[in-house]
Amino acid sequence: MRVSDFEFDLPEDLIALRPAAPRDTARMLVVGHDGALAHHQVSDLPNFLCVGDALVFNDTRVIPARLAGTRDRDGSICAVEATLHKRLSPSRWSAFMRPGKRLKAGDRIIFGEQRDRACALTALDATVIAKGVGGEVTLAFDLAGPDLENAIAERGVMPLPPYIAARRPEDERDRIDYQTVYARDPGSVAAPTAGLHFTPELLERLAARGVSSHFVTLNVGAGTFLPVKSETLAGHVMHAEYGEVSAEVAGALNALRAAGGRIVCVGTTSLRLLESATGPDGAIAAFAGETAIFITPGYAFRAVDGLVTNFHLPRSTLFMLVSAFSGVETMRAAYAEAIAECYRFYSYGDASLLWRAG
Repeated sequence: MRVSDFEFDLPEDLIALRPAAPRDTARMLVVGHDGALAHHQVSDLPNFLCVGDALVFNDTRVIPARLAGTRDRDGSICAVEATLHKRLSPSRWSAFMRPGKRLKAGDRIIFGEQRDRACALTALDATVIAKGVGGEVTLAFDLAGPDLENAIAERGVMPLPPYIAARRPEDERDRIDYQTVYARDPGSVAAPTAGLHFTPELLERLAARGVSSHFVTLNVGAGTFLPVKSETLAGHVMHAEYGEVSAEVAGALNALRAAGGRIVCVGTTSLRLLESATGPDGAIAAFAGETAIFITPGYAFRAVDGLVTNFHLPRSTLFMLVSAFSGVETMRAAYAEAIAECYRFYSYGDASLLWRAG
């Protein structure tokens, strides 16, 4: 298939710049196994699940991964901005940088204001170690471990998606809004946005319904924002992301499926991780490593029965994934319906509940 097969026109005013409040009042388009469409709210989710079903959440925590700074090369100063992409070691990160072409190995980068640098333990300086062919830059920070994490948290801002950042600046509200209520493991530079719709009260109602909740971790990288540049799906290479599925979670989900329960992933990140951890026989195994799984129409799903997800960009790998899950024609019709009904799109937008085709 060609990337152009996943094109659609989206009015700019349907791109959400703020989330619904309360979170679970966002609208939810339910797409049935047969492609039938129904309009609901996220708060209605318990009505579509049964005793013995399971929800699988990504408990990754977003770090304030955008850093503004300056490059100092022999007294020549220029402003730069880094979006941290993937942690490589306690002191090293892969990052996308602007303007990347002006950087070379050995350059020193000073992040934060000069006047804030009275204490060396809070100075956030780094050296460019290498430049990759995909545009990534490897940064070696002077700090490491918790000291580095604390300095990034102090000086960084939330890495809002480009389609929001281009229309308004990040602010303090985003520190809360762009984080799930169950976020635990720091390491992502983008939120697992389907989870943003969940509130403690909704989680309690789901538990009372007899629906179990299970948590996996996939650290989402900045590659999730990169456009697909190839003309064909076969020409696209996914960025690898680190994820973990514990033996306890794998065992619980296998037992649940054996008892007839359904697995519903909250977000494409938990779905991609769970499918990466599932063998050809359908058994879910413990997993700890990187995955670059690229799910496109024709993929045979092994583990997942349902998916809660937001509305995605045209020509994106995520729109390809949901088209694989519920069917290409079904998702074209669902997105046309969502646009006609003025659903809000992207990270802060509304949700859909998709059931696997067939």
